[in-house]
Amino acid sequence: MKTFVPKKTEIDRKWYVVDLKGAVLGRSAVKIARILRGKHKPIFTPHIDCGDHVIVINARHTVVTGRKASSKKYYRHTGYPGGIRERSFRQMQEKFPERIVEQAIRGMIPHNRLGRQMYKKLHVYADDYHPHQAQKPEAIKPV
Repeated sequence: MKTFVPKKTEIDRKWYVVDLKGAVLGRSAVKIARILRGKHKPIFTPHIDCGDHVIVINARHTVVTGRKASSKKYYRHTGYPGGIRERSFRQMQEKFPERIVEQAIRGMIPHNRLGRQMYKKLHVYADDYHPHQAQKPEAIKPV
């Protein structure tokens, strides 16, 4: 029996919409990363991008468990000496709610050119509006 390897033309890409209103960040990110990677499909192959597009809405309304809302920190560096910047989860949720979800999901997909290709299929919006109605996305529950 020969091993089946899907070709780019054989991959059927669907669109999914996930509403994160009141959903736990980490648990939702795992499910979304799994769909982006294509692990939910029977034709999953680790070295081929066979995942689907995911639209995330209401990123502003995600929650974290425990004391993470006050103690979780997000770091970035400006590139200059001493240029490390730090923000708490609450500050990020007020100013950049999309980045919280994007960073959580980015850490769960491969860190190479294949992962960057998968990441391009993620569309995150802070509120419940998204401009992808023409793709007829299928709604799924976060967890």
